[in-house]
Amino acid sequence: MARITAGVGCSHVPAIGVAMDQGITEQPYWEPVFEGFEKSREWMKEQKADVVFLVYNDHCTVFDASCIPTFALGCGPEFAPADEGWGPRPVPVVKNHQVLASHIAQSLVLDEFDITVMNEMEVDHGLTVPMSVMFGDKTVDDEWPCLVIPLCVNVVQYPPPTGNRCYNLGKAIRRAVESFDEDLNVVIFGTGGMSHQLQYKRAGLINKEWDEQFLNRLTSDPVALSQTPHVEYLREAGSEGVEMVMWHVMRGALDDEVEEVHRHYHVPASNTAVGHIILENVKDQGMAK
Repeated sequence: MARITAGVGCSHVPAIGVAMDQGITEQPYWEPVFEGFEKSREWMKEQKADVVFLVYNDHCTVFDASCIPTFALGCGPEFAPADEGWGPRPVPVVKNHQVLASHIAQSLVLDEFDITVMNEMEVDHGLTVPMSVMFGDKTVDDEWPCLVIPLCVNVVQYPPPTGNRCYNLGKAIRRAVESFDEDLNVVIFGTGGMSHQLQYKRAGLINKEWDEQFLNRLTSDPVALSQTPHVEYLREAGSEGVEMVMWHVMRGALDDEVEEVHRHYHVPASNTAVGHIILENVKDQGMAK
């Protein structure tokens, strides 16, 4: 059967993608950001993932105020990088595992999660930046090393889903994947955040202490962490910090007991706290199942 073996939490700051595309990652400002992903890229190679299930949010490139689904699952054959105002990023087209994506869509709906099925959409920096930092520089003439199933979550228009809803969605995604007959190694990404606010009087807010507490509890106390109310994200992590509810989807899809194998945290990167964590299911527990 297919199995989710590990999870990745990762910020998706658009300027990180720009730095990679412009070849300036070794500049003093950017070098500390990218040093924290060197181990991650080696780890990713070792995983030999067949599929990445990537949870992110659209930044008004596919959805606008006329239609904003809470959860939108990509089920089309492929998804091109979006033009976010300065042309598409020069990275590969995302190719989907359509059969698994369709299976997950059916399983989630029958599990009473209302999923919007997207057969056509473009993907913005919310998806392409995490792929770039985890897999390294890729051009439009390359291919990503694995197939990618995108899940877009609304954290732009209030109200976003709660952390608890996202955590339980992760559990439902795990059930869906494990009911798929093909032998596949699936790694799930939860992206967005960490603390940042881009506008008004608190623009530039970064709360390192709160971010690090979030990372600690994501590993050791995920159920209680998933109960964090929206107002706490807004107060402590800024108006855009609510993106971190998407990390709960990743955590819910893993075993209760996980091992933290890597963590990276750096501030700032374009007025944002960059957070990153890799969690693996505890090996003997996974074998027992």
